[in-house]
Amino acid sequence: MNPTLSDFYPSNVFKFCPFCGANELVWDGVKSHRCGACHRRLYVNEAAATVALIVNAQGELLLVRRKYDPARGTLDLPGGFVDLGETAEHAIIREVKEELNIEVTELQFFGSFPNRYLFGGLTYFTLDLVFICTVHDLSPLCAADDAEACLFIAPQKINIEEIGLESIREVIKSYAQKIRRW
Repeated sequence: MNPTLSDFYPSNVFKFCPFCGANELVWDGVKSHRCGACHRRLYVNEAAATVALIVNAQGELLLVRRKYDPARGTLDLPGGFVDLGETAEHAIIREVKEELNIEVTELQFFGSFPNRYLFGGLTYFTLDLVFICTVHDLSPLCAADDAEACLFIAPQKINIEEIGLESIREVIKSYAQKIRRW
């Protein structure tokens, strides 16, 4: 039987208390482990990540091909994790610059989408904060950092099966529905 994401949830992976080292962690079934020895709690929360919706003059959406796992080789939207002490707005501007060598000049919040994925033997939980980003100059566009390639595809022509992360599939579906109504 193939393992699932839930087999690698923190409650199935964490065995020892990071505070006292005791092998007495008990999962509450919702969001934290409690140590039976020192009674401290270890919370499992979603990490903040950002996602950029960037459209060219033809109305095509900018996608990247993932260079690394998780979901290596699949299509994705530009973005990444919010660093400690960083705002989501600053993070999306930084991530777009790092991955694509282009400058975001304006942004508008689009929505938030929960995600989970397996990486290094542990299921990670993120909350993807999605922004519609305006880029006035696409001429310096090139794949860098953890993007292997970048391409523009009309939203209605995106093969959702080529998208590697479940939240990004939901983002693209939601965006395609909204632009049909606009």
